[in-house]
Amino acid sequence: MNDTFENALNFVLQREGGFVLSPRDPGGMTNLGVTKAAWEAFQGRKVTEDEMRGLRPDDVVAFYRDRYWDTTKCGDMPNGLDLCVFDAAVNQGPNKAARMLQRTIGLQVDGLIGRKTIEAVSDIPVTGLIADYCATRRLEYRNTANFDTFGKGWLARVDACERTAYRLAEELEIQ
Repeated sequence: MNDTFENALNFVLQREGGFVLSPRDPGGMTNLGVTKAAWEAFQGRKVTEDEMRGLRPDDVVAFYRDRYWDTTKCGDMPNGLDLCVFDAAVNQGPNKAARMLQRTIGLQVDGLIGRKTIEAVSDIPVTGLIADYCATRRLEYRNTANFDTFGKGWLARVDACERTAYRLAEELEIQ
């Protein structure tokens, strides 16, 4: 695990919490932010509620790296922005995270982060990009059907992500 992935994963796991089975949550049975359906797809088999309840942070490292970090090319992004995109991918979906990034930087929106997207983010000052991306995330949340139920928590999560991302970006500039 490289440091930026580890930092980003720790941030996400702190916000995702433990086992949840809420009728208001469209994700259904979830532990450590991993839905039962996503875990079954990753494992290639059905899993039980007991297995879901028993998930530990070490169990989900490869899942988060494969399904969110690598899918959205976070390892190729500037420090700080990588956290923002990773957190959005986890909480809003990788395709939406990519689309929001492309929209934020004025690229053609296709929902896939490739060479053009990575080159474009590398040419933009990271602190401004973090601010703009987080503003885009907030707007997306406000336009989500269940914002009334989860919106306050989502916006608090983006605020925390933005603060942490600025700190991470600053640390990179100092080195």
